[in-house]
Amino acid sequence: MNFGHWITSPQLSRNCVTADPPSPAPLFRRAFECSGFTTGRVRLSGVGYHELYLNGRKVGDRVLDPAVSCYEKRVRFVTFDITEYLHPGTNVVGVILGNGWYNPSTAEVWNFFKAPWRDCVKFTIELEIDGRLVLGADESWKCTSGPILFDALRNGETYDARCEIDGWLGERYDDSGWLSAVRIAGPGGMLDEQKMPPCKVLQTIPMTLHPAGRVYDAGQNLSGWARIAVQGEAGAEVKLEYAERITEDGDLDTNFQDTFIKSGDFQTDRYILKGSGGVESWEPRFTYHGFRYVRVSVTGAAEVRSIEARFVGTAFDSIGKITTSDETINQLQKMTRWSFRSNFVGIPTDCPHREKNGWTGDAAIAADTGLYNFDVGSSYAEWLQLLADCQRRNGQLPGIAPTGGWGFDWGSGPAWDCALFSIPYEIYLHTGDDTAIRQNYPAMKRYLDFCGTMESDGILAFGLGDWASPEECGKSPSPALTSTGYYYMDAKRISSFARLLGEPEEEAKYRDLAERVRAAFNRKFHLGDGLYGDGSGKGELTALGCALYHDLVEPEFRQRTLDRLVALCREGGCRAYFGILGAKYVPRVLAENGHADLACRFFTQREFPGWAHWIDLGLTTLGEHWDGTASRNHIMFGDLGAWFFRYLGGFRHDPERPGCRHLIVAPCPVVESCRAEYRGYVSEWEVKDGTMTIRLTVPPNSSAMLQLPGEERFELGSGIYVRSAKL
Repeated sequence: MNFGHWITSPQLSRNCVTADPPSPAPLFRRAFECSGFTTGRVRLSGVGYHELYLNGRKVGDRVLDPAVSCYEKRVRFVTFDITEYLHPGTNVVGVILGNGWYNPSTAEVWNFFKAPWRDCVKFTIELEIDGRLVLGADESWKCTSGPILFDALRNGETYDARCEIDGWLGERYDDSGWLSAVRIAGPGGMLDEQKMPPCKVLQTIPMTLHPAGRVYDAGQNLSGWARIAVQGEAGAEVKLEYAERITEDGDLDTNFQDTFIKSGDFQTDRYILKGSGGVESWEPRFTYHGFRYVRVSVTGAAEVRSIEARFVGTAFDSIGKITTSDETINQLQKMTRWSFRSNFVGIPTDCPHREKNGWTGDAAIAADTGLYNFDVGSSYAEWLQLLADCQRRNGQLPGIAPTGGWGFDWGSGPAWDCALFSIPYEIYLHTGDDTAIRQNYPAMKRYLDFCGTMESDGILAFGLGDWASPEECGKSPSPALTSTGYYYMDAKRISSFARLLGEPEEEAKYRDLAERVRAAFNRKFHLGDGLYGDGSGKGELTALGCALYHDLVEPEFRQRTLDRLVALCREGGCRAYFGILGAKYVPRVLAENGHADLACRFFTQREFPGWAHWIDLGLTTLGEHWDGTASRNHIMFGDLGAWFFRYLGGFRHDPERPGCRHLIVAPCPVVESCRAEYRGYVSEWEVKDGTMTIRLTVPPNSSAMLQLPGEERFELGSGIYVRSAKL
């Protein structure tokens, strides 16, 4: 018995991928004897998803386990402590498997249903007691079909309670009529333990019936599913349909959401009652949805007693909070946190409903926000391994990770691919941990080698540009401008990584590459006198912001470029005439150069296009488009959360002293007051009668350099300090 021997049901092994409809989720059981014991553990990998049971109880509160991987390269397994579930005598272990990402039957535009790894669900397991191997994956396991008749990540789940098998996890259950499991080839990838926090139910929210009487409302856009309590006759069916918006007459509106799904239902769960006479409670196991509203339809004699929204996501800890005197900022911070958590269900995603895809650009833009708010470093690190596993041998990266083969020739490009460089750097700054840099350094080199085959005199012209910019901004800059900007940034980053890793020749090589790209950028895009892009149209904001953000402007032109950017911002009333790249460039460049007040206006002005306009449209999470169409739960405009911590809270990292043992604290007093917390630091300040007063808490074994307006600086150790400065 060795970990890595895989088993499945003989029925699934014969026709799983071609079965239409897909086969029900299988149940597996195995009895074993246990005398005295001190500790017990299980190592389990069930793909797509698994749930582990012991003696009638689910082990732990994890859901949607394990996280998706590039199954041909790497397969995640989970280690469970089962000590509290064991008892002397006969014990019974059970496993339920769901399709997840491994066996996606849904036809959709990204072609996951054609993924090269796709096969029937299967698992490998080892159970140890006091270090002694008790059982593994072999033909002694018994299996049968269970009550989950259908499960697909993007379609939903169907559960027939009449098919439940009473007592199947008990020692007295007779499984002689069950089939014996069969040995099967594994997914192909190396087994690798999942160390990041698991997905869990993070919050339960009672849903209320909308006044129109057609749908239930959670009051909040989120990721997860509904839990129902229902009573009625056997065979009655409750159908749950999920969406994030409703029509004017109060019915469910799935426009913009299901356009890419080409088979089956979209975000629809079904529960068929067993009719026990009592109240039956149910929630799905192997799917999740993005929603605020649920339409409940009952066929047959049954009545829904209650419905709750179950908010599901990766269970990383919250490490940052910020509140200000400006309620618009507070609401945007709340929306950003909900968007981030809704879009981290095992992997960072674009949206929790329409796609659930691990878009690299969205992840790269939002990483700094995530790291200020949550202890998310290990979760990003494992997703970066997934991204590197998806890399082609020539160094090319896909725009989504995982991918079944889609996204290499559209949907990627340097502004998206930079996730491989920028997220390890952000993890390093926030935590001081350079593991992600070391692990992904070879993949970074391969990627820059690939870029070398694509460049023309230092310019990269492939990839997406300033995505999702409004039509009102006029002509957006060429993707070549933003792609080359990120090419320069990547070269600079890897040069610094080479120095960190003690590779002086590679440090010099990539430093020279960066300087060559910088010169090419200015030859191509500098129009003279500090102007960049095509010199016309509101889309110039992104061009100027890109040049300044990436430090591509020659020193003699920098002030002119900044002045032009500031003038354009004022002329446009700080409306967001840019897409997701400009949304990061412009506010950061303004704040870094003494115009934090102007940057803040981009967040607080309520006219279209802009962040606060979403509040007036009724969004509770961040949108995909400035006009509120398409997705209403995207994270790609989410860098404002990091902006709040960096420039209002004042928390900034010193690249020479990474991690949180030392911070630079330099708040910008552009609102009346602010209180920010981050990893034990507390920055609390207010402005009154022209004086800013700050109360700064520095946690034990830490230090801070406090910089107040007027360039006054204080080197501070652990403790609580009060300082003031005239404005």
